[in-house]
This record gives sequence, structure tokens and C-alpha cells, in this order.
Amino acid sequence: MPRTGLALLLLALWLGAASVVATTVAPAAFAVLPTRALAGALVGRVLPQLFVAGMVLGLAAAVLAWTERPAPYALARAVAALGTFAACAVAQWVVGPRIARLREAIGPSVEALAATDPQRVAFGRLHGLSVLAMGIGMVTAVVAIVLALLALRPRT
Repeated sequence: MPRTGLALLLLALWLGAASVVATTVAPAAFAVLPTRALAGALVGRVLPQLFVAGMVLGLAAAVLAWTERPAPYALARAVAALGTFAACAVAQWVVGPRIARLREAIGPSVEALAATDPQRVAFGRLHGLSVLAMGIGMVTAVVAIVLALLALRPRT
């Protein structure tokens, strides 16, 4: 099943990149850069590429699975890969622009605002939604990967 293997590879590549950003790039940026605003700007430049890649690779993996029906788990793999696509699309096209508009309205530092300031609260909510979308994309990629591995098992 070459399509299954290709879809597996595409999703594993994206999941690896997302994992590196979540576990290494973002924490390192906030640990070593002199301000949280700079760290946020750095991570904010990385995430759009990650989300676009998730959309492209998730959609490609879904098409590969869909065209492989009635192979084992093909429909479930397509749905899971579409979950990765959708989560990345929401993060990129819905949450991301709202964060950008809010950052522009706030100015250089979210931390300068009081913890109860409505703009800071809104920023925190949007940040949480972005993290949630990325997490959902990662979980759906894992589901699609596991299903692809199951489909590639030798049948006895």
C-alpha cells in the first residue's frame, strides 16, 4: 500500500515539526530572548508556516487515504487527516488573524497590561485557542498515523 506509506510519512513529518516547535522552539525562545514580546514575535513567525504545512500535508494525506478505499481504515484515516487540516486552518485563518489584530491594538507588550485588562484576557483566550488547535492537529495526526500503521500490518 504505497499511498498509506506516503500519507504516514507526510503526517509524521508534520507531527515531528509540530513537536519540535511545541517542545523546543517556543520554550527556548521564551527562555533566552530578553522579552516575552520578542519571544512571542519569533514563535508568531514560525507558527504560520507550521499551520500551512499542516493544512497541505493533512489534506494530501486525506486525499491519499480517500483514494485508497476500501483499504483497511482508509475512511477513518482520511477523516483523521482532515482533522489535522481543519485544526491548522482554524489556527491559521481564524485564531491567528485575531491574535495579530489584538497585538496591534495592544502595542509592544501584552505584559504591560493589568492581568484583568479585557485586552489581556482576550489575548490569553486566543492564545489558548491557538494552543488547543495545534494540540487537536497533533492528536488527529497521531490517530491517522496509528491507523496507517495498522493498515500496513501484514495480514494473517
